[in-house]
Amino acid sequence: MTKWQSLIHEQIRKERDEATTLLQEWVRHASVSGAEKSIQESIASRLARMGLDVDLWVMGGDELVRHPYFVSPRLTFEESPNVVGVWKGTGGGRSIILNGHVDVVPEGDEAQWTHPPFSGEVVDGKLYGRGATDMKGGNLSSLLAIQVLQALGVKLKGDVIFQSVVEEESGGAGTLATILRGYKADAALIPEPTNMKIFPKQQGSMWFRLLVKGRSAHGGTRYEGVSAIEKSLLVVQAVGQLEKERNDRMTDPLYAKLPIPIPINIGVIEGGKWPSSVADLVKLEGRMGVAPGEQMDDAKAEMEAALRGLAEIDPWFAENPVELEWYGARWVPGSVEEDHPLMEILHKQFVATTGQRAVVEASPWGTDGGLLTALADTPSIVVGPGVTQVAHYPNEYIVLDDIFHCAEIFALTLIEWCEVSEL
Repeated sequence: MTKWQSLIHEQIRKERDEATTLLQEWVRHASVSGAEKSIQESIASRLARMGLDVDLWVMGGDELVRHPYFVSPRLTFEESPNVVGVWKGTGGGRSIILNGHVDVVPEGDEAQWTHPPFSGEVVDGKLYGRGATDMKGGNLSSLLAIQVLQALGVKLKGDVIFQSVVEEESGGAGTLATILRGYKADAALIPEPTNMKIFPKQQGSMWFRLLVKGRSAHGGTRYEGVSAIEKSLLVVQAVGQLEKERNDRMTDPLYAKLPIPIPINIGVIEGGKWPSSVADLVKLEGRMGVAPGEQMDDAKAEMEAALRGLAEIDPWFAENPVELEWYGARWVPGSVEEDHPLMEILHKQFVATTGQRAVVEASPWGTDGGLLTALADTPSIVVGPGVTQVAHYPNEYIVLDDIFHCAEIFALTLIEWCEVSEL
């Protein structure tokens, strides 16, 4: 164990109880979309006490809401401020962003929870609560990495920019607002729940809506109508064929363990008004995966072409084409080369901390890292504590040991990436 490993490991051990209490406090803030103000003000106060330059603001304005990458179900954010804290370096080192979101999905049916969803209860080394894994536990790893280095008297050459953002679950408007406010860095770490796997590539995704038309008739003479429900089955098949064709082209080894690297999922189907009438309209809504390195407009064009091709399968679609709308949430894909310097440092510090080699894969879901990579010229890598198999589920939890292992890796990474100026 090196000097830095020993010092950081021991300091994290000393701060473990206080850090656990802090995470409990964060989880007890029910920071669903539109209710993030209390936790953000608490985080801003803590960053200020740590001596960081704190920026707490309510995002908005035409520059944001008219931006082509702006996606949100709302246009006002009075109860959902963003927070950025900058630990200024002495100069001459590389800068880094530590980006995480505080918005959480709703808790759902509380009867399905063994522990109350916003309790922060600790049982057998696991902390329970909505947002514990996705992703307040990861945010704690980032904050603790800074806090530990400060406690050891470390000063870094490069800036460390801690970002606590909103709206990630709805498509990334919070991180977009930080970019428009001018925050960028030489690289970024995003501690989403990867089970400590390192994701240099993140799939993107976007929501779509399809309107399939039919012609109404009485159910007793249904043969005089055209069932939009029956036609929608052909549409679902065409979308499935498109998914197959797109995934057959995927040769990236980082996606080798995923049965469907970039899925197209139809999650909503609605149609018909009356049991004795032929349905004249069916609505399908879904999510289309976008590969790292792929332009979102190119993926859209492939969907449009597949729907036009329906006219060759059934003449009905020549006169009654499926209407396609892109709406709602959208996550930009991101990609960092596997030999990027930050990847090499992460590998090194992962082995130093855990004694094992890190697993490197591609993310099966989108994150705010795509926005940072594409719009802020800030190469972003996703790695963090927690597993996605419990995020958004009842009884969401995070293993506390994983948070502290991640904090140790992050602290060592900051030392090497930003460089130590003085003690």
